[in-house]
Amino acid sequence: MLGSPNAKYEVAKLPQEQWFTQRLTHFNDANEATWKQRYWYNSTFWKPGGPVFIMIGGEGEANPIWMVEGTWIKYAQEFGAFIFMLEHRFYGHSRPTEDMSVENLQFLNSEQALADLAAFVQAMNVKFKLADCKWICFGGSYSGSLSAWFRLKFPHLVSGAVATSAPVFAKLNFMGYLDVVTASLQTSSSGKICTDSIAIATEKIQSMIASDEGRKQLSKTFRLCDPLSDNDDDISNFAQSTAGNFMGVVQYNKDNRKFEGAVGTNVTIDVLCKIMSNKNIDELSRYAQVNSLMLDTYGEKCLDVSYANMIEDLKRTSWSSSAAVGGRQWTYQTCTEFGFYQTSDSTNQPFGNLFPLKVPIKRCMDIFGPQFNGTEIMSGITSTNTDYGGRNIAGTKIVFPNGSIDPWHALGITTDVTSEEQAVFIQGTAHCANMYPELPTDPPQLTQARMKIKDHITSWL
Repeated sequence: MLGSPNAKYEVAKLPQEQWFTQRLTHFNDANEATWKQRYWYNSTFWKPGGPVFIMIGGEGEANPIWMVEGTWIKYAQEFGAFIFMLEHRFYGHSRPTEDMSVENLQFLNSEQALADLAAFVQAMNVKFKLADCKWICFGGSYSGSLSAWFRLKFPHLVSGAVATSAPVFAKLNFMGYLDVVTASLQTSSSGKICTDSIAIATEKIQSMIASDEGRKQLSKTFRLCDPLSDNDDDISNFAQSTAGNFMGVVQYNKDNRKFEGAVGTNVTIDVLCKIMSNKNIDELSRYAQVNSLMLDTYGEKCLDVSYANMIEDLKRTSWSSSAAVGGRQWTYQTCTEFGFYQTSDSTNQPFGNLFPLKVPIKRCMDIFGPQFNGTEIMSGITSTNTDYGGRNIAGTKIVFPNGSIDPWHALGITTDVTSEEQAVFIQGTAHCANMYPELPTDPPQLTQARMKIKDHITSWL
């Protein structure tokens, strides 16, 4: 969920990848299997006696651009820090097992990831003679949670943690996601007209779905790859995909980041709401126009809403499959640890009710097996919150930056917990905004947030 920053460096100038021998499991001494975990380091800013910063990898391939870009690099320069980035097990090229079978995915969880970090920190202290230096950890989104939890679980190894946009509270039915999306859309100049138009379009879609002719028309209007069937799974996928056009844009609104191919950063809440408030066309056409804009932006000819195709893709266990980019792994983590299901069960949002909680639960079972049912998912979520404390995390020297536009703040810490667990709530910014490189157009509250985070780091050091 953490995008790559806007890059102005050539790949040749980036630090070279390194490999660290890591244990397959840190919780079974009888299992002595090991694997190679990928990491990077950059010592160009380091002044002897300075701190060590580590960027924690999340649910995707780690991008070495972070070793030369981002706000933390400015901090590193100012503090004279030695910096590392460790890629998360089972993501990118950090592959502990020969494939991603359910049997092997048992070694993918946040506890193993934190133990990886602990082993890595201790080894780097020896390798680079850093044992007398203070470590500070950084992360955004899921890895923001890992950053907070690493400080919580290993306070003797890390002296402070920046946990940006961290959803520290695991939740099965994250219906609040769409509540924040709705509120964020209403911050545009169109205000409530934007979300009212979405509601009218959604109502029209839900009535059209009931007939063969209606589905045929929707298939054409929304550029579907295959005609929309009357299958409930496909209909849910269609509804969630079209709502997802808005969800993704809200989450990353105006952030200074570029994904692979550098697309999508120019599509903002204002752009979508301008379309949705266009009185020259009806609401359904506006909704379809947003869909076409997103397809064109990402170079897609059509929208594939086939549930069977999605399940088939996510069931693939090979590292060479498209699922290995992170889709299968992250879905597994949601089915075993976090939930985080962005359902349509809230009545405070305009996207209808076609993707309720039963949809993601069924998805877990269809991909990984019948044992991954709602009861088991809930058990894993309870364990996660018990293990880390949820919003009652009892750590010290942790700062929690969150943006008001970002839907994930609803599962994060947005008010101070104690004098040593501080929130930095940034009005008008989206997911992980404070982590990206500064822009002249940054609002003053974002600039102030970055300074406040720096003040916390100064106090920890």
